Amino acid sequence: MPSTSSRMLALLSLLQSRRDWPGGVLAERLDVSTRTVRRDVDRLRELGYRITTAKGPDGGYRLDAGADLPPLLFDDDQAVAITVALQVATTAGAGIGDDALRALGTLRQVMPSRLRHRIDALTVEAVRAPGAADDVDPAVLVAVGAAARAREVLRFDYGTDDAPRRAEPHHVATWRGRWYLVAFDLDRHDWRTFRVDRIVPRTPNGPRFAPRELPGGDVAAYLTGVFRGNADGVGWPCTGEVVVGLPLGEVLPYVGDGVAVALDDQRTRLTVGSWSWAGVVASVLRYDAEIAVLGPDALREAFARVGERCGRAGRGT
Repeated sequence: MPSTSSRMLALLSLLQSRRDWPGGVLAERLDVSTRTVRRDVDRLRELGYRITTAKGPDGGYRLDAGADLPPLLFDDDQAVAITVALQVATTAGAGIGDDALRALGTLRQVMPSRLRHRIDALTVEAVRAPGAADDVDPAVLVAVGAAARAREVLRFDYGTDDAPRRAEPHHVATWRGRWYLVAFDLDRHDWRTFRVDRIVPRTPNGPRFAPRELPGGDVAAYLTGVFRGNADGVGWPCTGEVVVGLPLGEVLPYVGDGVAVALDDQRTRLTVGSWSWAGVVASVLRYDAEIAVLGPDALREAFARVGERCGRAGRGT
């Protein structure tokens, strides 16, 4: 029969794995009596774990949040996931880099040797992208997120705007190293994205609001459309098709979210999008190869305009 301490750890692990546990099920999983389960639950309570009890024939136990953070148990895969997440947290732009590194040190110190070896083999060099935005104040991030969760109108100063803004905050999201608030702007009567590093919340929050349906259906679709300059969907506003005089292997490393298909050993059909036709031209010209435009006509016209500009630039006129 397992010792009391190992049994309590097993019980704690079960309580952490899901919200509610009937007492009889816990007793069966631990191969003990329900009376033993009750005693072990009482011992965990004495250690600071807040475990509530549901009365009745189907009564059971639930591990709830308490005033302090008690010791936690993680299985091997959870420990690896947390360690990797803490290593990349320094590039998240949320102003928690130092705290993440301290937490990583605390976690590694108590890891068994088998896990420590796995983690040391997974050391990640987290690198901030050049020109990345300054870290967001964690207090601002929490305030904005709390307003979104509570569905309360957020009042805030924004950048260099003279007047305070009023918006219904719906989602806090990250995009390429920056934090954004997706909200319905009450003064402009439209959806907007706000950079969280430019937000200075005002207190108190405004009244509660009913959630609105986000354009595109979800945050990913909406933000993709916004940053591609397409308010009506997630695709690029301008998409064209060309044949590039290079083999597929030389095109693929730079195709981005385009589509490349080999026509033969020396030619590749490329479908590429951008926020403008000139942008599509620029994406294709990076290959420094012969190009044949398959369509549409707007792309052919853009190539002609860009060619004229390039000719003038080359002649210095």
